[in-house]
Amino acid sequence: MLRFAAAVTAATMLVPSIAFAHHGWSSYDSSKEIDVSVQLRDVRWSNPHGSAKAVYNRQLWTVVLAPVSRMEARGLTRAMLRKPVRLIGYPRSDGTREMRIERVVATGKTIELR
Repeated sequence: MLRFAAAVTAATMLVPSIAFAHHGWSSYDSSKEIDVSVQLRDVRWSNPHGSAKAVYNRQLWTVVLAPVSRMEARGLTRAMLRKPVRLIGYPRSDGTREMRIERVVATGKTIELR
């Protein structure tokens, strides 16, 4: 029984560190909204979430999207990201050129990602 309790304790301590290793949403500054129209590059339609690159303020930024299943369920397709889109989201708090996208406006349609 003691080994089981120790294993459960170790597992619960490991979960937060795994979650922290994958950037949490708290690492983005929701007080500084980014609203930009761009042509995306290097779109990755993958999990745990899609991603792309975009030029914002004359610098190349990483764009963090939602999981593929959520994007598709809400009507966003990879093909829609081949044309210029409007992105609304938040920058990372630590100054890294990365933005978490809350919504995408593509082909006249607004898609909520969160």
